[in-house]
Amino acid sequence: MEGLNHLGVALAGLLGPWQIAYALVATLAGIVIGLLPGLSATLGVALFTTLTVKMPPTDAILVLVCVYVGAIYGGSRTAILLNIPGTAANAAACLDGHMLARQGLAGRAMGIATTGSVAGSFFGVLCLAMFTPLLAETALKFGAFEFFWLGMAGVMMSGTLTGSHPVKGWLMGLLGIFTATIGLDPIHAHPRFTFEENALSGGIGLIPALVGAFGFAEVLTVMGERQAGAVIATVDSVLPKIADLLRYWRTIIRSGVIGVFIGILPGVGEDMAAWSSYAAAKRASREKEQFGRGSVDGLIAAETGDNAAIPGALIPALALGIPGSAPAAVLMAAMIIHGAQPGPMLMVNSPQYVYDVVGITLVATLAILLFGLILVRPILWVLRVPREIIMPIVFVLCVLGSYSITQRLFDVWVMLATGVVCFLLRRQGFPVAPFVLGLVLGDIVDKSLRRGLVLSDGSLAPFFTRPISAVLALLVAAMLLAQVPAVQRRVARRRGTGASAAAPGP
Repeated sequence: MEGLNHLGVALAGLLGPWQIAYALVATLAGIVIGLLPGLSATLGVALFTTLTVKMPPTDAILVLVCVYVGAIYGGSRTAILLNIPGTAANAAACLDGHMLARQGLAGRAMGIATTGSVAGSFFGVLCLAMFTPLLAETALKFGAFEFFWLGMAGVMMSGTLTGSHPVKGWLMGLLGIFTATIGLDPIHAHPRFTFEENALSGGIGLIPALVGAFGFAEVLTVMGERQAGAVIATVDSVLPKIADLLRYWRTIIRSGVIGVFIGILPGVGEDMAAWSSYAAAKRASREKEQFGRGSVDGLIAAETGDNAAIPGALIPALALGIPGSAPAAVLMAAMIIHGAQPGPMLMVNSPQYVYDVVGITLVATLAILLFGLILVRPILWVLRVPREIIMPIVFVLCVLGSYSITQRLFDVWVMLATGVVCFLLRRQGFPVAPFVLGLVLGDIVDKSLRRGLVLSDGSLAPFFTRPISAVLALLVAAMLLAQVPAVQRRVARRRGTGASAAAPGP
């Protein structure tokens, strides 16, 4: 009952004229960002974080969540019409969405995408409201020892699940943690890795680094690739059919559960949620041969999964201080900038804040439903804007955003340096998401390690002997061992032996 009261207060505060205007404009901006191939939800949230620094905290988070939700939803438009995913999360929607468009059913495909996106987001909001307080209550039992291993598990998990080369992901995560340690240490104010440069004493600014990693690096990447021709197809009615919603309700619920679960996993992201939901729908479908040829089931699964992952990624961010995806990491950084401290104590000190985020995500969901139904054709004209115009604008926003926070030219250089380094590393197959997660979690890992050593008088034993710490330490060790070639070969041999033993005889 108390939770309903908090949610009612949150929704009442979001019904003001300025709040409604912020939600509509931010969601529309997010959809436009998602529409433009090469831009990403993380880039959108990072850029708008710099533009909302002076806004009231609740209004700023409202804008950022709406941009986040809008970008993931908007990317389905280009996936359906051009076979080019607007964001990585919409890649799975290309398989069936574009095939439906080629069959003259582009409007129906976009209606199905809207249905799946809104249903997945609603399901995720429900889970966000239910599980965040429960998880935060459990996390109150965590101490410095547990939070150290939790942070390391987040980085390790993101490295394992963001590419085919987990070592590269782990290295990027550790690079993020190292970057977060530059400056004065948080306990004794001793300078670390500053090389006697006063500008480095304050550390590497989180927002300039994030804008560089996802903004400037994205500009360099997009301008270095060949542009695909944008051919806007004829669009029929985009109103979703109730029959689709009723027929595929099992797919919607299954994909919503998968999306929320994968969203909770640190650093995995919406793209993995979409592909996992698509694969599960294909396994459960009686029309497997239609997948990849214009399957409504496949399209609605992909779009439900990636949108359900958005509230899912906010659950660990609010309850544990461990973001579930790269955009959620930037959003969590914005919460910290605006005075909130995500983590177990958030439900103790500011329980209303969690329900404010729940209400904001609900408002963003209603906004994408509105724009999904009435502004399809006007929004598609954005695809005609050449990238030679878009990318310079993005670069200017990166520079202004990095400078505007502290008015230091040094932050602009940090943004440029981070962007160039991340661009070069991406060219070599290193994923950026673990770097961002390591950068955000670096402060937690650093402080938890130092505090744990102070509490144990320099002993490492409590990191391994306390029950929860031992479980998390074993989890991190299992992630490492699972990627050792010798262990992988041994597991493969055992599976082969087991399969042979289970096979029926002649």
